[in-house]
Amino acid sequence: MKTGSPHPAAFLTLALICAPAFLLGETTPLAGKLQPFVDKGELAGVVALVANREGVVSVTTIGHADREAGKAMTPDSLFWIASQTKPMTALAVMMLVEEGKLGLDDPVSKYLPEFSTQMVVSEKSDERMVLTKPSRPVTIRDCLSHMSGMPFKSAAEEPTLDGLPLAAAVKTYAMTPLQTEPGTAYQYSNAGINTAARVLEVVSGMSYEAFMQERLFDPLGMKDTTFWPDETQTARLAKSYRPDKEKTGLETFDITQLLYPLSDRTRRFPMPAGGLFSTAADTARFCRMLLNRGELDGRRYLSEASVAELTKRQTPDSVNNAYGLGFAVGPDWFGHGGAHATNVEIHPDKNLALIWMVQHSGFPGEGKNAQGVFKNYLLKPTTE
Repeated sequence: MKTGSPHPAAFLTLALICAPAFLLGETTPLAGKLQPFVDKGELAGVVALVANREGVVSVTTIGHADREAGKAMTPDSLFWIASQTKPMTALAVMMLVEEGKLGLDDPVSKYLPEFSTQMVVSEKSDERMVLTKPSRPVTIRDCLSHMSGMPFKSAAEEPTLDGLPLAAAVKTYAMTPLQTEPGTAYQYSNAGINTAARVLEVVSGMSYEAFMQERLFDPLGMKDTTFWPDETQTARLAKSYRPDKEKTGLETFDITQLLYPLSDRTRRFPMPAGGLFSTAADTARFCRMLLNRGELDGRRYLSEASVAELTKRQTPDSVNNAYGLGFAVGPDWFGHGGAHATNVEIHPDKNLALIWMVQHSGFPGEGKNAQGVFKNYLLKPTTE
């Protein structure tokens, strides 16, 4: 392709006009660019999906969901999307804001009285720690933008993150001192997102998981998005991989943050900050609704103004981290990644959602660069 020619995104949009959706095979340029990472043992497998407002533009599958069993990655492979749960949780909270049932700048303690006595660390050394009352209470906005001062998790959330009911977990956050004054510093915090979800429960009168299912997953047709993969879904679950001891190859491992079996609804509890499993196709439904500014297939989930509030920068210029409400944000995109390297980037101006589904905790060699190859192929003009 010569300089000045339309970049690949333009060709993908043209292809969508010609057909509702198409599946990229192993002979396509994108597949050819990703295949070497698999061949060198630096990437087990990937589902790379591209969507726009009108539908799914392309799906590329490369490598294996289970290398040892020779099981190929397929478009319906299931993944633990981990922190990609955060944007979905934030959107659910925003539904209640839009309905006038809570305010983003309401103190958490308005709905959860246990937070009224929360303290902040004002001085800490090897010899002592001084706690004082924070200058202002933590708000819902703080919780959703990682500006609450809450730690990542509480000490009670061990050894896994899904072993406590949401109400119990959130009570442990109220008893844990804030690390910084609310609104002054960015601290990536599962505790904050979980707290906002607990407020959702109190305000809506529904369990968090029931609200998500009834208000978001079922209406959007996200049939494979769940906190508890059943037997059929587990059979499609991509194995998790990490670098082996020599850092030259890959080895499998269980998701250490979660209890097994994953289908256990008695000992495992839904985690709003990172508990969901999903597929590329389900995630695309969520992304397309956002590309359409809160609407999909004739049904409105949020107003355009609420989507704009979720996806604009909420963190002040005084902090380096650009974060919205449940979304990481950039100059022309918003999205989120997950602990096992899944990622979503939504580019409204380009009418593109890029969905990258892998299951990796680290990569040997150049495996970490595979996602960049995917994004650059679609977003940057090329001279090829």
